Amino acid sequence: MVFKRLLGSLGVGGPSVDTELDPGAATPGGTVTGRVRLRGGTADFTIEHITLELVARVESEQGDEESEGVVVFHQHVVAGGFRLAEDEHRSVPFSFALPWETPITELYGQGLGVSLGVRTELGVAGARDKGDLDPLAVRPLPAQEAVLEALGQLGFGFTSADLELGRIGGTGQQLPFYQEIELAPAPRYAHLAEEIEVTFLAGPATLDVVLEADKRGGLFSEGHDTLTRFTVDHDDAGRLDWNTEVDAWIGHLLQHRTTHAPHEPTGGALFARSTHGTHEGHAHHSAPGTGTAIAAGAAGLAVGVAGGLVAAEVVDEVGDFFEGDEDEAEAEEE
Repeated sequence: MVFKRLLGSLGVGGPSVDTELDPGAATPGGTVTGRVRLRGGTADFTIEHITLELVARVESEQGDEESEGVVVFHQHVVAGGFRLAEDEHRSVPFSFALPWETPITELYGQGLGVSLGVRTELGVAGARDKGDLDPLAVRPLPAQEAVLEALGQLGFGFTSADLELGRIGGTGQQLPFYQEIELAPAPRYAHLAEEIEVTFLAGPATLDVVLEADKRGGLFSEGHDTLTRFTVDHDDAGRLDWNTEVDAWIGHLLQHRTTHAPHEPTGGALFARSTHGTHEGHAHHSAPGTGTAIAAGAAGLAVGVAGGLVAAEVVDEVGDFFEGDEDEAEAEEE
């Protein structure tokens, strides 16, 4: 890689910065490693701090209007308080853990259309400059992959994935947004639902799987949304019959009659959690919830996914998202 751009706030002669992530996709809760490469300018500079920011491209919904922007959801200070000599080259290694709720960007190496990145901020002589932005690849945890694989084998078709700014009421959600993976229903459920949405909320020991269905109306009833949540242990990934488990979840989701308003304010009803006694892994499932707080939506890009999840169309704009973000930043500096 090359040094991507001169630090604009320091002018000509300032240091330049480039961040290199080690190859391979990370996992939620896993470790990101790499190095920040600095090149000194035409004079000595004191580097006050090197900070890495995790950013996500998120689309906001307010009524009928939508807008998108970049949300910072984690920061890690790599180093600081040292002198960078004139024209000096220095490499600073880093290692930090991803938040457990970090969205997944790929499945079996194929992108889901979700844009995440690592942005480098350099603090020099009282000025701050965001000097580098690199795409971040995140693959699913084993339990997440097992759920998606089961949905694919059951006949559900991937249509898109998006990030929605807001919180799901009644959960322990930590990030200011959540990911929805949207699926076309399997043929045998097509008469009951127009769409199924899957949200993963991972933690150190367990994984919450939030399912939402856009249910079709009947002869004497209107269509409506329903939502429910199931909790599994990470250790369950290799020992459950996931096709049977997930099929039971979908049946439960589509059979209950509780309606769900997907755009309510924060603070809805808590999920009632009960133990599912059919597996040694103690999978849990909960009663339908009514408290999803959604303040915004994120751009959903339909892309091909292996393992049975078939995309409606293939779109890959991750690079365009972040190139556009850098162009906007440079235009502001000028």
